[in-house]
Amino acid sequence: MGKVKVAVIGCGTIANNAHIPAYQKNPDVEITFFCDIIPERAQAAVERYGCGKAVTDYRELLDSREVDAVSVCTPNHVHAEIAMAFLKAGKDVLCEKPAARTYAEALKMQKCQEETGRILTIGVCNRFNTAVNRIKKAIDSGELGEVFHVYISFRSHRSIPGLGGAFTTKAIAGGGALIDWGVHFLDIVMYCCGDPRPRTVSGQAFSRLGKNIDEYTYVDMWAGPPVKDGIYDVDDSVTAVIRTEGPVITVHGAWAQNIGKDEMYIDFMGDKAGIRLQYGGNYTMYSTKDGALIESTPSYVSTNHYENEINAFVDLVQNGGDSPASIHKAVITSQIMQAIYDSSDAGREIVLV
Repeated sequence: MGKVKVAVIGCGTIANNAHIPAYQKNPDVEITFFCDIIPERAQAAVERYGCGKAVTDYRELLDSREVDAVSVCTPNHVHAEIAMAFLKAGKDVLCEKPAARTYAEALKMQKCQEETGRILTIGVCNRFNTAVNRIKKAIDSGELGEVFHVYISFRSHRSIPGLGGAFTTKAIAGGGALIDWGVHFLDIVMYCCGDPRPRTVSGQAFSRLGKNIDEYTYVDMWAGPPVKDGIYDVDDSVTAVIRTEGPVITVHGAWAQNIGKDEMYIDFMGDKAGIRLQYGGNYTMYSTKDGALIESTPSYVSTNHYENEINAFVDLVQNGGDSPASIHKAVITSQIMQAIYDSSDAGREIVLV
C-alpha cells in the first residue's frame, strides 16, 4: 500500500506532544484529518502542522476513503465507543491508554477486534522504551534468575492533575492515580515478566487529599487550574498486592501524598540479580560475582518510545503481524486495575482464577 492515511481523534496534550509529531516524522504517513469536539483545537492543529482537514465529529470519518487508521487521543470515557466504531468501519486503531475506564469496556473492545479482524493497539508506550526492553531481555535470558517479586512506586507530593476537572471525574476517567499513572507501571511489569496471568488481587484506593477542592494546597497542577465547583471522586493514592503466575507485585502509588518526595521507580527482584528502573530514565542492576557485590548502570543510546510506538503501529497497518501492545495484552492490566478497585470497594481480596 502507499502512505497510511491517518486521522487523529482528539487534539489535546498527548496528540500534540506524542502522536502527531511522531506521525509527521514517519515518511509512510499522511495525516488527513484532525478531529476534536472543540472546533478551535482541530483547526489549530491543521494550521500548526500544515496538513489535514479539521472536523468536530468522528462519525464523519467512519466511511471516509481518506482514512486507513486512527489515533484515539480522547478522554477515557469515549475510548471504547470511538475505537469500536472505527474497527467496525474497517479501520485500524491505536487507542491511548488506558484501553477503557473498566475491565468490562476493555473486554468489549477486545471482542470487537476479534470480530472485525482489524488492528487494535493500546498506547502503552513503555513497551517501546529502550531501557524497558533491555530489562525484558535480561529477564528473558535468565540474568536475574527467577523474578519472584516486583515492587512498584509511583508517588508524588500533592500533584493532582486538573482538580475538579476530567481527570478527577470518575464518569470520565474511570479512576485516578491508578488508572492514570499506575497503568504504565503495571504494564511495564507485565511486559517485562511475560504478561503473567493474575491470580488474586488485594488493594485499597484512597480519595483523601483532594476532597476539599477549595482548600487543596498543591505543588503542581498539570492539566489545571482547579475547577472550584468541579467533581472529585477518584483515587489520589492506592496500594495493592497482586499474585500472578509469575512474580508477586506490590504497588504503592499516589498523585498526592503528604511526603515531599517523588519516587517513580520499579524494582525487579530476582534470586540471581535485581534491577531498579527509574521511570522514564535509566536502570541499575545489582548482582554478585566471586564473593563480591556488583552494582552496574549501563550506558546506551535510547530512542524515542513514542516514535517507536507510532512506527510499529504504521508497520502493522502496512504489513500485518503481532503487536506487543495489542488489546489482548492491555486487557490484562485492565483486569488487574479493576480488581484493585473492586477489592477496595468490597474490603476483601479478589480471586481471579
